[in-house]
Amino acid sequence: MADVSLLRPILDMCYPFQRARVLSCERFTLTTWSRQTGKSWTMSMRRILRGIMRGRNQFFLSAGQRQSRELMMKAKQHLEAIKIAVQWDERELELADFKYSLLEITLPPELGGIRILGLPANPDTARGFTGDVLLDEFAMHKNDKEIWAAMYPSLTRGRGELDVCSTPKGKANKFYELQSNKSYDRDVMTIYDSVKKGNPLTEDDIEELRLGCGDVDIWRQEFGCEFLDEAYNFLSYEMIAACEDGLLSRELNVQALREHDGDVFVGVDIARKKDLTVIWAFQKVGEVFISLGLTELRSTRFQKQFEIISSIIQNPCVRRAAIDETGLGMQLAEQLEERFGSYRVEPCTFTTAFKADAAGKMRVRFEDKNIRIPTCPDIRNDLHSVQKNVTSSGQVRLTADRQKGSHADRFWAAALAVHAGDSDVGPIEAHFGSPLAMSKGRAW
Repeated sequence: MADVSLLRPILDMCYPFQRARVLSCERFTLTTWSRQTGKSWTMSMRRILRGIMRGRNQFFLSAGQRQSRELMMKAKQHLEAIKIAVQWDERELELADFKYSLLEITLPPELGGIRILGLPANPDTARGFTGDVLLDEFAMHKNDKEIWAAMYPSLTRGRGELDVCSTPKGKANKFYELQSNKSYDRDVMTIYDSVKKGNPLTEDDIEELRLGCGDVDIWRQEFGCEFLDEAYNFLSYEMIAACEDGLLSRELNVQALREHDGDVFVGVDIARKKDLTVIWAFQKVGEVFISLGLTELRSTRFQKQFEIISSIIQNPCVRRAAIDETGLGMQLAEQLEERFGSYRVEPCTFTTAFKADAAGKMRVRFEDKNIRIPTCPDIRNDLHSVQKNVTSSGQVRLTADRQKGSHADRFWAAALAVHAGDSDVGPIEAHFGSPLAMSKGRAW
């Protein structure tokens, strides 16, 4: 066995929870750690130590070529920190039309001359090697089950060891499946746990990170180590019910808007035949959006829709309206913008990014109970119908099934109203008189 006392200086660099993981003698480990806890740094150090102690070659499989290089650089830095000269080699290879770089570190003879190979994870690259394995950020690996099937037999000779580490990424992957496998020594470390066990981050640091994240689900998964379903309802019934007010009217009283005192923001989701056009008005009181009611139109000609929407936006209390201009709504949104000006009417294209942003802002208001809506079953079910889906590439998509003639039309009208109210558009001057006196950027 090689003398591992040389590694003591880098062990001294570890936080207590990292050192415990490095020194574990378990054959199979499953490390579920938060971001900002140094899991790749720690696990690469562990594999160097175990490789030297056991005289075994080490294989690092990463999610991609960039991640493979970063992990191997961490291993190289560990060894350079204790002034161990290593041989670094890099070769361009190709397997089944898959081009990749094989990165290799060879340790000196006094440390066993073992090899550390870094590879981007692929079912083809994972075959044919014998040694211990580190699967880094395994939840992020594409074709993870095929990679598992190709890699696992390499452990059979010489009691090969396997370390699997990652931050969670949903439940539809092998990393999540392993959580219930009792053969693995499991270690779960949230960002909060790590601070209790030596991470020098302060509570203020964590709070700054949380606020900067701006997405509750991302925070729960990336820093709280929660395995969230890839598809789940974006707004739970509990969240919706907590914001319902039985005293609020469902129907929007357009006549009452003429005398309304307060800032009103409107969201408009456009449809023509299959779905609803929904116009939802909210008054913003401090930080709270309070529903003034909805106007719902079904199979209504665009000219009539234009007249009805105009009769709402023209009221002095309406500060801004956000209107879906995707597909059928393009011409209508354009006409309304021309009539009322870009300060008061914002045409919104429903890209994936816009939908995620607008829906996310509304969800935060439901979570913080900073929105009030009427108590109504079809509104409740419509808001609950939108699901958040995470694709295999990690992209978030919001989808909804069509139910009772609505395709989450009320959901998107509310999200657009919140978007309108959260937009920084500056002051709007109100000028009363003939509608024909309307000028761009000014209210009637």
